[in-house]
Amino acid sequence: MGQFANTAQAEAWNGYEGAQWARNQERWDAVNDGFNQPLLDAAAVRESDTVLDIGCGVGRTTRLAARRAARGRALGLDISGPMLDRARASAVREGVENVAFVQGDAQVHPLDDGAFDAVISRYGMTFFTDPAAAFANLHRALRPDGRLAFICAAEAEANEWLAALASLHDILPLGGFGKAGSPGMFSLTDPGRIRDLVAAGGFDRLDVQRIEAAGRWGADAADAAAFLLDSGPGRHLLDQVTPPAQAAVRQALTAVLQRHEAADGVWLRSSSWLVTAVRGSSAHG
Repeated sequence: MGQFANTAQAEAWNGYEGAQWARNQERWDAVNDGFNQPLLDAAAVRESDTVLDIGCGVGRTTRLAARRAARGRALGLDISGPMLDRARASAVREGVENVAFVQGDAQVHPLDDGAFDAVISRYGMTFFTDPAAAFANLHRALRPDGRLAFICAAEAEANEWLAALASLHDILPLGGFGKAGSPGMFSLTDPGRIRDLVAAGGFDRLDVQRIEAAGRWGADAADAAAFLLDSGPGRHLLDQVTPPAQAAVRQALTAVLQRHEAADGVWLRSSSWLVTAVRGSSAHG
């Protein structure tokens, strides 16, 4: 286990949050898999590359990167022990041998200078308490001309799952949840802030593009509502209201999600930023 500078996130992701993701690996993959190919294409992962996956969680993108880098290897780094246990088990089950997983905090985790051809992340870059330190650490870990590619959430209102929760503002105390720049998943919703932080880390040729994908949240509206409210954010919001109000929230959210039902389940569109950059040949940092 590595050292943790980000103690609050370490507590969350080694507690309920991480356990919930580990238990529901396939369901979270169904929500987010639409971003996998754009991410790996943007990182231009090649057959002999060495790839670092930041905030790898249960390791879906790490294993996909390892398959692309069939003569190379992929390393997943995450702060969550429960999720990494599931990632290792999945790699064994799927027969992906050129992959490894390490528990650590990307802000401070010791990474060998110039060890990686590409750094990727699917929603793992937004939880840093010191993002400038994290990007500088990742910059050092890339070889000259190495590629950075990551996905992070765009503005909250462009994400249908959060819009569904926000529609319940009369009975659910959202507070600052989903506010741009707030800690957690919405800390990098401003493209200008993304550019400033990544550039401060020493990266060149920075590009930020919006991409969208639909994810499957459940078999039907009731199933999707239960899953969403069982997630870390959903549970946090529910804990702030009384049991009768919780029942009202579940009923109201189910009604909202019925508008998104299709024959094969409930699909909600997510809007994200795809960020790419490189470590220049004469890299500093």
